[in-house]
Amino acid sequence: MQSAKQEVIELLKHLPDDSTLEEIQYHLYVRQKVQRGLRDVKEGRIYTQGEAEKRMDKWLKR
Repeated sequence: MQSAKQEVIELLKHLPDDSTLEEIQYHLYVRQKVQRGLRDVKEGRIYTQGEAEKRMDKWLKR
C-alpha cells in the first residue's frame, strides 16, 4: 500500500504539466471518493437497486 504522498506523486505524473491547482484538487477529490466507495463495497456498506430507489423516492416525487 502506497503512502498518501506517494499516491499524489503518481497522480501528478499522469496529469499534464499545465494542470491548474483547481484541476489537481478535483482529481484528488475524485480519487478519494472512488477509494471510499470501494472501501464501502468491501465492507458491505451497499444498497440494492430497490433500496436505493426507495431512499431516492422522497426526493424525486413532486
